[in-house]
Amino acid sequence: MQEVYTQSAASSSVEVNKVLRNTYMLLALTLLFSAVTAGISMAIGMGRGTGLVMSLAAMALIWFVLPRTANSSSGLLVVFAFTGLIGAGIGPLLSHYLSFANGPSIVMQALGGTAITFLGLSAYTLISRKNFNFLQGFVTIGIIVMLVAMLVLIGASLFGFNVSGLSLAFSAGVILLMSALILYQTSEIIHGGETNYLLATTSLYLSIVNIFTSLLHLLGMSDD
Repeated sequence: MQEVYTQSAASSSVEVNKVLRNTYMLLALTLLFSAVTAGISMAIGMGRGTGLVMSLAAMALIWFVLPRTANSSSGLLVVFAFTGLIGAGIGPLLSHYLSFANGPSIVMQALGGTAITFLGLSAYTLISRKNFNFLQGFVTIGIIVMLVAMLVLIGASLFGFNVSGLSLAFSAGVILLMSALILYQTSEIIHGGETNYLLATTSLYLSIVNIFTSLLHLLGMSDD
């Protein structure tokens, strides 16, 4: 009986390590691919309206297409299409901030802050092996609140209201929420709660992108 349990535990550990390895490998590739598509969109001078459309198309892919293809080889193509569209959508935003006198510094600080946040939270979870399953409710409700708040901010800005203060608070809240999502998602992988590396990759990718764009907004607010 003990031998069966030991074999089962060893098999589970191997599976977890496989999901973890595949997730980080795919995450690195998708981030690189996004950087390429962002560079292309900047080079051709893509407008922010087109970038928004691409970002919405990307979200449609992970909401309606990826759940149906996550367990097949076509799911990998969906992930790259999603991250490529997100990268292209970020291009106009990067062009906007790089147009500032201290634009390159803002972008580099945002990149550095994002890297430190992601690597620090991931390392803490992997080393401590702490189970952050208790964050599931917070993350779920937080994402709903984030989407509603985003729509409110967009609507208020369209009607000419000054939402700079609320926008600042929103960006700070997004960073907090995405940090919690990184802890939760990494914990789910190492404790066997998440066995699909495509879904894990998209979750971590979105966390990284949202932290980066929120830091850009916070750091560049005085120049906006």
